[in-house]
Amino acid sequence: MTEPTGRTVHVDRFVRESLPPRDTWPDLLYDLPELRYPPQTNVASEILDAHVDAGRGEAPCLLGESFSWTYRDLWHHANRIARVLVEDLDVAPGNRVMLRAPNTPMMVAAWMAVVKAGAVVVATMPLLRSRELAVIAERARVPLALVDERLSEEMEKLSVESRDVQRVVYFDELLERAALKSFEFENVRTAIDDPVLIAFTSGTTGKPKGCVHFHRDLLASADTFFKGTLPCSASDVFTGSPPLAFTFGLGMEVIFPMRVGASVALVEKPSPEALLETVARHRVTVLATAPTAYRAMLKHVSRKDAESLKFCVSAGETLPLPTGEAWKEATGRAIVDGIGATEMFHIFISAAGDAIRPGATGRAVHGYEARVVDDNGEELPPGEVGRLAVRGPTGCRYLDDPDRQKEYVRGGWNYTGDAYRMDEDGYFYFQARTDDMIVSAGYNISGPEVEEALLAHEAVLDCACVASPDPERGNIVKAFVVLKPGASDLSSMPAVLQDFVKASIAPYKYPREVEFVESLPRTETGKVQRFKLRQLEKERKHVP
Repeated sequence: MTEPTGRTVHVDRFVRESLPPRDTWPDLLYDLPELRYPPQTNVASEILDAHVDAGRGEAPCLLGESFSWTYRDLWHHANRIARVLVEDLDVAPGNRVMLRAPNTPMMVAAWMAVVKAGAVVVATMPLLRSRELAVIAERARVPLALVDERLSEEMEKLSVESRDVQRVVYFDELLERAALKSFEFENVRTAIDDPVLIAFTSGTTGKPKGCVHFHRDLLASADTFFKGTLPCSASDVFTGSPPLAFTFGLGMEVIFPMRVGASVALVEKPSPEALLETVARHRVTVLATAPTAYRAMLKHVSRKDAESLKFCVSAGETLPLPTGEAWKEATGRAIVDGIGATEMFHIFISAAGDAIRPGATGRAVHGYEARVVDDNGEELPPGEVGRLAVRGPTGCRYLDDPDRQKEYVRGGWNYTGDAYRMDEDGYFYFQARTDDMIVSAGYNISGPEVEEALLAHEAVLDCACVASPDPERGNIVKAFVVLKPGASDLSSMPAVLQDFVKASIAPYKYPREVEFVESLPRTETGKVQRFKLRQLEKERKHVP
């Protein structure tokens, strides 16, 4: 279906001109009536201003230990900051603005202000260093950054290393300037298909890539996920651990709750204890975090702690079956698993409530289509393992990266880089990242499947399995294992774990090498960087 796209208001056309050619985009499905938006639509108008205009301005919006903002409070702050951007900092529609802050009310207000001004948000993970920021600034040609003072050290280094970021404004100065402004601001009437966000991938496979999303994409992701998977209302309270620079966090902690007028309990330092305290204090109904965090919370959580929760959403990496089972046993709440991608903005396969099947990621989210295909793009029958292909109202558009665009989009479908199988009922079962499939002596072995088996052992806290070069088998399964405190007799533990795996899955899949480590390399969003472990094994075994 062809939708009216509206008239672009972007004066700065860099992002639009850096989009891939239209014929390399995936097919975009807009047939659902809830996805028919006005041609001139600004997402901030839809998820913030609309509530104030409808008389719901006094409803709670952002909650925390030391703050409680209503929708009107956020609207006032965002409007004043938008005036600073336009009147003092000469931000024009289409300009890119980098945001750097933990999950705080000011981060949300700054995000809204940039969107209201018709500019393009480039949010960055708080833990990124200047070298990584320089890559993002160069790729997105970012002239302005709005930054929490506590992150000033790396920004000062960036000012030396990069000529792209011409001005850095810290939040204290931004607030001082905003206090002098009127809270009245007329949002820029962007086109529904004007770029609003450049989200950079978290780097699990190496150098991050910029993914461009339109105003339409953010609204469509909320309107589809809520419709069929996560029915929520203004009475719900959301919280989570992902940074707002991560699309999982932006969706679950800003776009989705504010779409329905719900409130969000922001957690600046989301340790397991802090998340559980937040759930208890604010009677949270929707919790969103990664499998790693659910595992870490198991030692602290009880059924009483979780009694307010309606939905526990997991994404960012595959949910191991032992983690899901242990969480349900401890809390009485099943985890809503989901697979999403920065390229797609958010979750496109999931299941909740009675539709959950243990071990399955779920079914295609309302508005999306998914299938398992072979290397030639031909659909495979149920039960066979192949590449996951998906399409829907959101899709991949890389910023000035035509080679990568051709890899991710084929024949109108988005190829996520995941190996899956589908059953007769349309449920999808994760097997591995396609680059995490380990070929050993002719066998295809799923690294995450071996990890799941290891995690079921009482002594294993965390693990990752990768291919390690081997002269006889081509590769073997190598397990990097983090043991729980108190585990003893390390000399015998490798054999214990190997026998444990052999007893739970096909014996040929067991890890022929086990190495104990203190921690695994992860991105700031919690994803294991297996490519670093694979590279380490190649270097150790002198394989180019």
